[in-house]
Amino acid sequence: MRGDRAAAAGSTRDRAPGRVASGPFGGPAGGGAARAVALLSQLRPRRQRRRAVVGLRARGRRRADRVTGYLRRLVSSLAAYQVADVVSKFIAVLLLPVYTRYIAPSGYGVVELLANGVIFLSILVRFGTIEAFLRFYFSDSDRERRDALARRAVAFLLIASTVAAVVLAVFAGPLSRVVLSHRDTTTFLIAVLGLWAFTNLELAYALLRVDERLRIYASASLINVGITIVASVVLVVGLHQGVRGLLLGNYGASTLVLLGLWWTLRARLHPRSRRRRGGEPLPLLLRFGLPTVPAEISVYALSVVDRYYIYHDRGQSLAGLYSIAIKLAGTVAFMVRAFQYAWPPLAYSVTDEAHAARLYGLVTTYYVLVCGWVVGGIALLGRWALRLLTAHDFYGAYRALPWVALGWAMYGLWVVFLVIAGRAKVTMRNFPASLAGLVANVVLLVVLVPALGIAGAGIALCGAYVAMLGAMHLLTRRAFAVSFEWRRLAQLVAVIGGVAVGGELLLPTHGALGLLSRAAAFAAIPPLLYVTGFAHPGELSQARGLLGRLRRASVRPAGGAA
Repeated sequence: MRGDRAAAAGSTRDRAPGRVASGPFGGPAGGGAARAVALLSQLRPRRQRRRAVVGLRARGRRRADRVTGYLRRLVSSLAAYQVADVVSKFIAVLLLPVYTRYIAPSGYGVVELLANGVIFLSILVRFGTIEAFLRFYFSDSDRERRDALARRAVAFLLIASTVAAVVLAVFAGPLSRVVLSHRDTTTFLIAVLGLWAFTNLELAYALLRVDERLRIYASASLINVGITIVASVVLVVGLHQGVRGLLLGNYGASTLVLLGLWWTLRARLHPRSRRRRGGEPLPLLLRFGLPTVPAEISVYALSVVDRYYIYHDRGQSLAGLYSIAIKLAGTVAFMVRAFQYAWPPLAYSVTDEAHAARLYGLVTTYYVLVCGWVVGGIALLGRWALRLLTAHDFYGAYRALPWVALGWAMYGLWVVFLVIAGRAKVTMRNFPASLAGLVANVVLLVVLVPALGIAGAGIALCGAYVAMLGAMHLLTRRAFAVSFEWRRLAQLVAVIGGVAVGGELLLPTHGALGLLSRAAAFAAIPPLLYVTGFAHPGELSQARGLLGRLRRASVRPAGGAA
């Protein structure tokens, strides 16, 4: 035993000073408890790190799933809001060869001037009611208080629009001379009907949008389109009513659809009891909505000033050519309108600020991608569309077509900033930005139109939107910081703009060679974006998964049928 003790003592003496004998797991030797403590002390940090990594991944997946869910809701809403516009624009384009043979370019100038005047006055008559309704609807989840808010907004707008329509109808004769440079009381009265119907129909559609009643919205819109087309063809072609027939077909159909929607929504618009419950009071709605009116008026003035200036300074025929350019830019216009209808309800419904900042930036990137590609196609192929769809007298509209399409696309970006200001409740800042755009538009019109004609008007429109968007970003970036993807946005502008400008300067403007080469340039835009690294890896994997699901869905019916 002494020898064992001596050996043990000697082994202890032989150890280097400060070292402790290690057990089989790298812990201190001598006892299971000590080894267990050492093992746990080493494993616990690993487990914690592992759990932290798993937790971060799970949170990232939940965040991505939440954003994907918002995007799916946006896409489904866009589909419902676009279906009627797609049908109406498609049929309107098909009917252009008919209408352009029954209505002269000067007549189209009158239609465009009055139609935009209706929308311009509607913004004044609304007093920001629709914007306030959309904002406050999502601040309270109680159904009865939401219904009370809807009734209050509908009643106020009905009274305001009716009073405005009566006043305009009384002075229709002299006002028509001011607007049209000649007295045409009947045509002006049709436009007054349009003001009343359009104003109230916008709020009726908003009632459907806030609850995402997409099927009813799509049905009402398609019915409106169907009645408009049939009535317009009968009045213009059959009864030779020209401008009056085109306007009456449109606004008469809107009036019928408005009455039908009021009947459909009667349970909501009629109070269930005499005792009023909740809902924001009218003064609060006006305090929120009225500051948006000057800004919206300034923005929409961009759509009126150029037409009015061309109509009265350059002639009705040139105004008609500009009107046709606007019609053919409708491909972008209906996308922008659908985005304008679908985006605010979804954007306001996102309660988490971080998710909202990320979602707003991502949606902006996707919007620029889709609309930018369409604008590039219009710039490259617009001449052939005009040759195919209009009479020869209207071919000169190609000069303004790409610029007007670009202006429409930029208006969609303005909608993004309006929502940002609305979310941060800084709508007073909309007006300085929109006023800057209006001033820029007027100055550019006076400078560019005498030299460039309707192309100058289109360039002035785009310049105005550049001024507006820049000012709005500076005014809202501290109120609510959106995670804009600046690198990808710059990449989109460089690739799409480079292809469109290069194609316009270098490729033929007529003939089969010009058509095919420009179509090839248009088709090359997505591959160029892919090659230059535009898409994120996650987006590519989601796109592959979507394509796989679409392929499987297309194969299953075939297999079932077999």
